[in-house]
Amino acid sequence: MAWQGLAAEFLQVPAVTRAYTAACVLTTAAVQLELLSPFQLYFNPYLVFRKFQVWRLVTNFLFFGPLGFSFFFNMLFVFRYCRMLEEGSFRGRTADFVFMFLFGGVLMTLLGLLGSLFFLGQALMAMLVYVWSRRSPRVRVNFFGLLTFQAPFLPWALMGFSLLLGNSILVDLLGRLPQPARRQEAPADPWLPVSVESPPSLSPPSEGSPPMGTCAGLCSTRAPPHRKLLLDAPAEDPNYLPLPEEQPGPHLPPPQQ
Repeated sequence: MAWQGLAAEFLQVPAVTRAYTAACVLTTAAVQLELLSPFQLYFNPYLVFRKFQVWRLVTNFLFFGPLGFSFFFNMLFVFRYCRMLEEGSFRGRTADFVFMFLFGGVLMTLLGLLGSLFFLGQALMAMLVYVWSRRSPRVRVNFFGLLTFQAPFLPWALMGFSLLLGNSILVDLLGRLPQPARRQEAPADPWLPVSVESPPSLSPPSEGSPPMGTCAGLCSTRAPPHRKLLLDAPAEDPNYLPLPEEQPGPHLPPPQQ
């Protein structure tokens, strides 16, 4: 019964969070059981482009190291902040959330080439935390019961925690680099930083400014229309009239002829 309750609770988690978390846990379990080796998962440009081992473009985001404190710490943050983003800013917009994952993953992969990084899962976790913190500037965060501060300071606290553990902060910095710079012309984009002091204006953009939902005219964080059709639930038709048997309330049997 306990497993059934746990499974039911897990199925209530949004789809993207559920899929990514499960993939990370299963990958780590396969490595612990020696079904896979980290040497089969790490990012290697030579093996990807010369030997066509293209799965490494994905698996390097799924492995957070062997079971231990670091693994559970990263999984906690991935599950928590990925779920809050999907249920908050990206609620009902699964396609846009997947597109954000792809956009950030591609940029982190390109930037990882310069830093010779082999696993980028922690950088993706840092990206999720950074996006959530910028979208929730008024939320106060309790950091392991030791410190309490506003959400925009959370990425800096994680960076300091990495330094205390003796880890490199390069991956934390890499998780911030894919974020487009803040622009007043695009305040409606759900993963651009929002200023608390200057709320977004409801007036139409001035002539010559980029359209809403773009970042400096270079990239759009909106998913293409065909991905929206595949991933997002169809919008309800406001003019739809349900059949009598679909309406709430008691249903009387049809009159006898």
